Amino acid sequence: MPRTSENTTSQCRAAVAARMATEDGRQLLGQCMLFRELGAEERNALFARVHIRGYCAGETIFHMGSAGDSMMAVLSGSVRISVPSRDGREIVLAILQPGEVFGEIALLDGKERTADATAVAGCHLAILERRDILAFLDGHPKIWPKVAEVLCGRLRSSDEHITELALHPLPTRLAKALLRFAGMKQEATRWRLQVQLSQSELGNICGARRESVNKCLSTWQRRGIVHIDEGVVTIANRAALDELAELEPCQRTKTAGRRQQVNGNLLLY
Repeated sequence: MPRTSENTTSQCRAAVAARMATEDGRQLLGQCMLFRELGAEERNALFARVHIRGYCAGETIFHMGSAGDSMMAVLSGSVRISVPSRDGREIVLAILQPGEVFGEIALLDGKERTADATAVAGCHLAILERRDILAFLDGHPKIWPKVAEVLCGRLRSSDEHITELALHPLPTRLAKALLRFAGMKQEATRWRLQVQLSQSELGNICGARRESVNKCLSTWQRRGIVHIDEGVVTIANRAALDELAELEPCQRTKTAGRRQQVNGNLLLY
């Protein structure tokens, strides 16, 4: 095949992939609480301005203190939201997966970012600029109550995380973190709850050293509560882990519902 023809084919494939990624980004944004009740024409008018950007693993998306001029949806890969502690360690607030959105606090109030955002793995983000969102909100005041609801949901989630760090011992904090970040993964003919975070990352989430996390996980593995293989933590006994997290069945139901609601909204970083 002539080189010119090959180049044209490659360009066409790239254009098709870019269009598909943009459509995925618009779809994710449309599922967020702020925009879920909009009509098709309203969504199309706003999301026509979405653009896509890729980040390599470990690349900084934005720093705490930088200008908040956009909100973002994770299309692929994962994003770590964190803040530095006084002793120089990193406190992880969230690990965002495809379908989750972030970047709203600074976007809505025009002030600085309140946390760092870093690509954990290579990722693609759908980005919507602040000026486009604010202009849209001015023309659609019915959306503002949704903004308040999203802000309140994020504040409640942050309060719960601070309470965990301040009041609960490490085993409880670690159990809560495993339950919060666990995802269903298929192995052969069955599904398992797994957490694909390193022990250092779990330590940053829990506000503990890696060695302390390792000691706790090793004890739980001997008791059959978790299984650790090649850095992946599999939850083998969910009931025992729930007990360690000090969650009664009724409390677990309420917490799971609230967590799902927050994840379905815009995460406010």
